[in-house]
Amino acid sequence: MGQKVNPIGFRIPVTKEWKSRWFARKADFGPLLQEDLMIRDYVKSELNQAAVSKVTIERFARRVRVTVFSGRPGLVIGRKGTEIDRLKNSLSGMTDGKEIYIDIKEIRTPELDAQLVSESVAQQLERRVNFRRAMKRAIQTARDLGAEGIRIRCSGRLNGAELARTEQYKDGKVPLHTLRANIEYGFAEARTLAGAIGVKVWLCKPQDWEEASNAPDAQTRKAPKGAARRPRGGRQPKQ
Repeated sequence: MGQKVNPIGFRIPVTKEWKSRWFARKADFGPLLQEDLMIRDYVKSELNQAAVSKVTIERFARRVRVTVFSGRPGLVIGRKGTEIDRLKNSLSGMTDGKEIYIDIKEIRTPELDAQLVSESVAQQLERRVNFRRAMKRAIQTARDLGAEGIRIRCSGRLNGAELARTEQYKDGKVPLHTLRANIEYGFAEARTLAGAIGVKVWLCKPQDWEEASNAPDAQTRKAPKGAARRPRGGRQPKQ
C-alpha cells in the first residue's frame, strides 16, 4: 500500500498534521475548501521565487491565519514589509474581507525539504541540465546534510527522447510502510519543449529531526559512549 498512496496522507493520523486546520458545518465546508485552494495557488504564484514549501491555513471566526514555510523569507517579507502588506490586502479581497494574519517560518535547510528538492530538479530540467546529473546532485547533497535516505523519480520525455520513460535513483533507506518513519514527499512538473516531466521525491529524515532543528543548542539526554552509568539508589558500584 505504501507504494501507491501519498506518504503524507498515509501518516496524517499518526505523525503528520493537516495543512488546513479548521472546522465548518456541512453547508460551509465546500466554499471554505475552495477558498483554501485559491489562497495556496495565489501564494505559490506570487512567491514563486521565494522557495515556498507549503502553506498552512487556520481559521477563527472572521480571522484567517496563513503560515508560509519558505527557504527565502526575505523575499516574502520584502523591503520594510511591503510584500506582506500587499499579500494581506489581496488575500483579504479573496476571502470576503476577512482579517488576514500572515506568519513566515524559515526552512533552514532547503536541500532537506522534499518539495523544494523536487522543484529544484524540475527547474534544472527546464534549463536543459542532464536529468541524471540533477538527480544525483540532489541525492548527494541531501545525504551529506544528514538525510537517512532519498529517492527521486522522473517520468516523461527525458532529454527530449521520442518515447516517455521513467528513471529512478535511490540512496539510503526510505521505508514507506513504516508509519513512524519521518518521510516527506514532494512533486513538481518541469515544462520543457518536449513536454511535461514529473519529478517525485521521497525523503527520509531522522525521527527527531524537527526537535533538533528547532532547538539547535539543546543538549541531548544520551550518555556519551564509554561513560560509566550511575547506579540507582545511591549504591556504590562493585569493585
